[in-house]
Amino acid sequence: MTAETVVEEGAGGQDTRPGYGQGREALMAAAIKVVARGGLRKLTYRSVAAEAGVTHGLVVHHFGSRDALLEEALGWAVRRSIETSSLVPASGRLEDFAATLAAFIAADPDLQAFQYELKLEARRRPELQPYVEALYDAYRDAVRDALACFGVSEEAVEIVFAALEGLVFHQVTSGDPGRTEQGVEALRGLLAAYRRQTPP
Repeated sequence: MTAETVVEEGAGGQDTRPGYGQGREALMAAAIKVVARGGLRKLTYRSVAAEAGVTHGLVVHHFGSRDALLEEALGWAVRRSIETSSLVPASGRLEDFAATLAAFIAADPDLQAFQYELKLEARRRPELQPYVEALYDAYRDAVRDALACFGVSEEAVEIVFAALEGLVFHQVTSGDPGRTEQGVEALRGLLAAYRRQTPP
């Protein structure tokens, strides 16, 4: 019997294993939910396996260590956040910058809560700082790419990044997408004004 077949069976003998090719992604999604709901200290092979509906041996098989699971889950969360938040919209227009941000957060707040839990835990555990730095670097790069697309100076990267992070954190903690949409609209207006005042 391989590690892939060591799974829990659900009610009625139904196999609850993630589908072929979805195993790692399902386990990373489970890890994100565990951390978002219970903090980083709740991240164990058993808790992730229980969330995903598999045995802990399958988690070990895919990741080998808790740190590897955390690192891959974080990378997956960041990539998914950047790809689906429309920082660089298909239209290429500043007017559509971060157009889907509020809806994206509302659809899966655990994805962002997971990242904030990691940031907070890194204050107590310095060995986690490289993960947080990698997370921030990825988001800053995404903001930098977006601003370049809109013809906005790179000088605005830090303030735009800080504004977006504040909006995301507020929605994750308050559950109010309306304020996020208003904030993004105001941010677009500020960026448009900044672009007009900045020499080419």
